[in-house]
Amino acid sequence: MDLNPFRFCSGLKFLGYFMIILVFALIAISYDAVIVLTCGPHLLHGGFKSFLSFLVLTLFHLLLFLLVWSYFMVVFRDPGAVPANWRVLPDQNVEQENFVSSSSLAADDNSAMASSSDGIEKRSAPGYCSRCQNGKPPRCHHCSVCERCVLKMDHHCIWVVNCVGARNYKFFLLFVLYTFLETLMDTLVLLPGFINFFQQANHHSSSPGKLAITFLAFVLNLAFALSLLCFVVMHISLLLSNTTSVEVHEKKKGMQWKYDLGWKKNIEQVFGTEKLMWPFPLLSKQDLEKVPALDGLNFPTRSDVNV
Repeated sequence: MDLNPFRFCSGLKFLGYFMIILVFALIAISYDAVIVLTCGPHLLHGGFKSFLSFLVLTLFHLLLFLLVWSYFMVVFRDPGAVPANWRVLPDQNVEQENFVSSSSLAADDNSAMASSSDGIEKRSAPGYCSRCQNGKPPRCHHCSVCERCVLKMDHHCIWVVNCVGARNYKFFLLFVLYTFLETLMDTLVLLPGFINFFQQANHHSSSPGKLAITFLAFVLNLAFALSLLCFVVMHISLLLSNTTSVEVHEKKKGMQWKYDLGWKKNIEQVFGTEKLMWPFPLLSKQDLEKVPALDGLNFPTRSDVNV
C-alpha cells in the first residue's frame, strides 16, 4: 500500500491559529504606522493635508471594518458538509468527463487513493468517498486537513483555519479583496515616510521606534499587496469561469466547462443575485433559496441555462 503523506496534514491545523495572530499583528502595526504616526498628527493642522488625512482615516477604517468582518465570516462559517447518508440519485449524473484522467475515476471503491500536491485526497469512485463512507456530491472533495468532504471545495486555507467551499467562498473573496485594497492604501500612505526613512535616521529627527514601525509597516504592507495582487487576479479569473482551484487541474483542455454559464451568471453562483449585497459578507435568505449553488449540493450546467 502506497504511503499517503496527506494523512498527516490534520496535524498542521494548529499552524492556522498562529496565522490568525499574524493577521491581527499586521493590522495593529499598520494602524499604528498609518493612523497614529502618519495621519493623526496632520488632522488638527488644517488645510489640504488635514483633509487628505481625514479621507485616509475614513477609508482605512471602512476597509478595516469590511476586512475584519469578512475574515470572521470565512473563519467561522462552515464551507459546507455532505449530509449524512447522502447518495447519488438515479437521475443524477456524476460525470467522469469533467476530470482530466478517467483512470483516477475507476469504479472500484476499494482501489488505491490518489493524492494531489495541495492535500486533497481523491477517491477513485465517482459519487462516493470511501474514507467518509458517504456519498460525494458534484464538485465535492475530501480535505485531508479537515478530514471530511467539503462541498465545492476550493482549497484549505491556513490563514483562516478553515476550508474554502460553497458556503464561504464569497466571504473569502471579499476578505482577499479588502485586504489587498487595505495593504495597497497603507503602502501608498507610508511611501513618503519610507523614502525619508534613511534621511531621518541620519539626522535623528524622529525617534528610532517611530522609524522602525514605519519601515516595518511599509515593507509588510508592500509584500502583502504584491502577493495578494496575484491571488486576486487568479480568483477573479476562477470566479468568471465558475471554476475552483481544484477544478483547474481536472478540466480537460480544449473542452467547454459545463459549469461555465457566462460571467454574469457565474458571479451570481457565488455572490447571489442581489447586487447591493455583493460588497458585504452576507447572503440573503432569498438568494440562499433561489441559487442552489450557494448550498453546494446542486449546480446548474450549460445544458440547463441559456448562455
